[in-house]
Amino acid sequence: MKSFASRWGKCAVVLTLASTVAACNLVPRSGPNKSEIYAGSVQKEGDAFIVEVNDRVSRATAVVPALGFSDSFKNAGQLGSDTIRPGDILALTIWENVDKPLLGPEGQVAAVLEEVQVDGAGFIFVPYAGRIRAAGNTPEGIRRIISAKLEEQTPDPQVEVRRAAGDGSTVSLVGTVGAQGVYPIERPTRTLSTMLAQAGGVTIVPEIAQITVLRGRETGQIWFQDLYDNPELDIALRGGDRILVEEDTRAFTALGATGTQSRVNFFTKDLSAIEAIAQVGGLVATSSDPTGVFIFRNEADVVANNVLGRKDLDGAQRMVYVLNLTKPNGMFTARDFIVRDGDTLYVTEAPITTWNKTISAITGTLTSADTLLEVGGISTGG
Repeated sequence: MKSFASRWGKCAVVLTLASTVAACNLVPRSGPNKSEIYAGSVQKEGDAFIVEVNDRVSRATAVVPALGFSDSFKNAGQLGSDTIRPGDILALTIWENVDKPLLGPEGQVAAVLEEVQVDGAGFIFVPYAGRIRAAGNTPEGIRRIISAKLEEQTPDPQVEVRRAAGDGSTVSLVGTVGAQGVYPIERPTRTLSTMLAQAGGVTIVPEIAQITVLRGRETGQIWFQDLYDNPELDIALRGGDRILVEEDTRAFTALGATGTQSRVNFFTKDLSAIEAIAQVGGLVATSSDPTGVFIFRNEADVVANNVLGRKDLDGAQRMVYVLNLTKPNGMFTARDFIVRDGDTLYVTEAPITTWNKTISAITGTLTSADTLLEVGGISTGG
C-alpha cells in the first residue's frame, strides 16, 4: 500500500512540476494565449480594445478601399476620331487644273505631300498656303483652309487631307497586360476598357488587378473588375495618358496555430476572415483553438468610435477583434467580417496543446495518461 502511495506521489510531483513549468512560460509556443491577450485590454489597463465580432461589428468595420476616378477624368468627353493633335502626321494631295501647277512639275496634275507633321505648337506648313493651324481641327476643316488659301494663286484647287495616328494621339500601357507598348487613340480605342482590350487584356487574376491612369499631374485608380462591372466608370482617354496595370499589393500577416505563418497577399478585393483562414491552410486540427481567432488592427478613430459606441476617441486605435468559430453562427460571422490591408491574423493554441508540450518538456515524451503512469512507476499491466 505504501508502495502504491509512493508511486502516486511521484506522479503528483511530475504533475506539479509540469504546472510550474507552464506557469513560468518555459514551454515553447507560437505566441500569447487567450488570457495573455485579454490581459492587454483597455479594461485591464492595457492599450488595446478587445471586441467580440458580431453582425453589428462586421457592418461597422466593412471598409473596402474605394478606387475611382475624379470628376476631371469622368467628365472628359471622348476625343473625336478625326481631331488633329500636335505630333500627328497628315498626308496631303493637291490637284491643280493648270498646265503649270504651283506645287508640282509642269504637266503633273497632282502634288502629294506624304508626311506633314503637326508641330508642337499645333501648326503645319503647306507651300504657297503658309503656316496653318491644324491642332484641334479636323481633316475636313484643314482641307477647306488650304483650298481657300490656294484659290488666290491657282484656279479651283482640289485638296485631300488624310490623318495617320501620330505621337499626339497615343497612350502608353505598362504592367501586367498582354502586350506592353505605345498605342494610338483610334475610333475603336478611345476609352480605357477598349484600350486595355487592344493591349491583350490583363494577365493576372482580374479580382486583384488595379488600373492606374496618370494624366499630367493627376492620377486615378480603379479596380479592373469594377471597370467592367460598371460601364459608367469607364473614362475617355487623352493623348499622353500613361496606364499602369498591377497586382493588388495589400496583404495580411498570419501567425500562431495556422497552416502557414507568413505575410499573405490578398487574392480578392473583399477578403473575409474565413477566406483569410482558408488561404493560409486553415486551422491546425491538432493544435488550433477555434474559440481563439484574433484580428489585430490599427483602426481609424471614426470606425473605432462606431464599433465601441463612443465619440471621444481621437486618432488611430489598437483594436483586437475576436472570432469564436464554435458558436452556432461563428462561421457566418467569420464569413462576413472583412480583413483589411496590414491586419494580423492570429490563432491561439488549444489548451491541450500547451499541456502536451509541458508534459513533453518534463518527461521527454509526448503523450498520454499511460506515459504519466509509467513515469510515476506504476505498471499499466496491473
